[in-house]
Amino acid sequence: MIRVLLAEDQHVIRSGLVALLGLEDGLEVVADVGRGDDAVSAALVHRPDVAVLDIDMPGADGLTAAAALREKLPACRTLMLTGHGAPGQLRRALDAGVGGFLLKTAPPDELVAAIRTVHAGGRVLDPSLAVTAWDLAADPLTPREKDVLRLLADGAEPAEIARSLHLSAGTVRNHLTAVVTKLNARGRPDAVRIARESGWID
Repeated sequence: MIRVLLAEDQHVIRSGLVALLGLEDGLEVVADVGRGDDAVSAALVHRPDVAVLDIDMPGADGLTAAAALREKLPACRTLMLTGHGAPGQLRRALDAGVGGFLLKTAPPDELVAAIRTVHAGGRVLDPSLAVTAWDLAADPLTPREKDVLRLLADGAEPAEIARSLHLSAGTVRNHLTAVVTKLNARGRPDAVRIARESGWID
C-alpha cells in the first residue's frame, strides 16, 4: 500500500483528487492539507511514502515544502503539481530533489502512474515540459541580489532596502543595476516580473 499525502489549496480540486486516489488499488490518502507549511507537519505525523504537492499554496509554497521534506523525512518521495511550468520552478524542483513534476491538466491515470513511478524511485516529467527541461536557464542572481529584489518587489524604496539589509544606499543601487543587466530587463519593475515568472524569487 502506497501512503499518499496530498497538499492542494483549492478545496474542490483537493477533494476530487482524494476521491480519485481513493478508488485506486494500492493507494491510500493518509492526509490532505491546504497549506504548504501544514504539508510538512502532516507528513511528520502520518509518514507518507509520497507527497503530492501543489506549487502555489499559502503558508509555504510546494517547492519549499518539498525541500523541507527532503531534509526532515528523506524516505518520503515528492511529486509536484502545477498549473504552469516556469523554467525557474522546474529548476527549483530539481534542486529540491523532487521525484516528479506534473501539470494539473494531466489525465487522472497519468497522476496515478506518476505516484507509482515516484514511489518506486523513478522520475516523472510532464511531457509538455520536456522542451523546458532541455533549456533550463540557470538562476543568474546572487543570494544578496535576490534579497534586494524581494524587498523591492514588496514596495520598499532603495533607502529602506539599505536600512533593512544593513547596506549602503550605493551598494543597493549597484545590486539593482546588476539585476536589471543580468535579466536583460527594461527596468526594475520588469526585473521583478522576470525573476518571479522564472521562479527565482517568490
